Amino acid sequence: MRTTESNPSPSTARGLGLHVLLTLLGLAMAAPFLWMILASLKTAPEAGDPAWLPRQAQWGNYPEVFRVIPFLRFAANSLVVAGWVTLLQVLTSALAAFSFSRLEWPGRDRVFFLYLATMMLPGIVMLIPNYEIMVRWGLMDTFLGLVLPSAFSAFGTFLLRQFMLGIPRALDEAAEMDGASKWRIFWDVILPLSRPGLVTLAIFTFMGNYHSFFWPFVMMKTVDNYTLPVGLLFFDSEHGQVTHLLMAAVTMSVLPLIVIFVFLQRQLIRGIQIGAVKG
Repeated sequence: MRTTESNPSPSTARGLGLHVLLTLLGLAMAAPFLWMILASLKTAPEAGDPAWLPRQAQWGNYPEVFRVIPFLRFAANSLVVAGWVTLLQVLTSALAAFSFSRLEWPGRDRVFFLYLATMMLPGIVMLIPNYEIMVRWGLMDTFLGLVLPSAFSAFGTFLLRQFMLGIPRALDEAAEMDGASKWRIFWDVILPLSRPGLVTLAIFTFMGNYHSFFWPFVMMKTVDNYTLPVGLLFFDSEHGQVTHLLMAAVTMSVLPLIVIFVFLQRQLIRGIQIGAVKG
């Protein structure tokens, strides 16, 4: 009887090599997060030790954070700001995307490309104009001053426009024949069908604004109004940085993002895949 050779095929070898490569990349990406957790369990002298593992886990570092800074207050401020920015940005992006994808008006495509051109401007370039506007409007050291400049997004408009372009025009025509207005078409037809894109944009926006540092650092002067990234500066003092407590605070600060990602990862992946196909 003839025996077949048990040597792996080239495709199997390539697949195995790809899995090994992806595993190594995953470990490299997870290493900083693992170091952060382990450092949060060290004592202050151990924090500068190159050894990763603490000699004895110091779980008391976590309640100590609440005694050093008003952690819950800062976290609540971050959640409020990120929540309002997400809500407004999703709403304004959806309205703009509907206009650019489903409505016909003179110069629509030119205005859209001009709007997209703003994505090429670094955020630091817009810092001074936004700051001057907030000062003139008397919105310094207010949550409204943090939210308004981030309430509009060219990226969000582009993302949702790609989703809406993939929705058949026949749905609009059928709704119009039933007497639906443009607003009714947007709210009852287009918006529900764009749900994957809305969820994707909401996740990206919330994550980006929850840990935003520079703009809140410039705008906020009152400690009670500090967001979490700015509040973590309390761990820097003239005696140096309290690394073990800082890492404990950072570990707790990323928990909401992990929870959001775990519960919405399917819709996030689906939204990215659909957007890639339609784009």
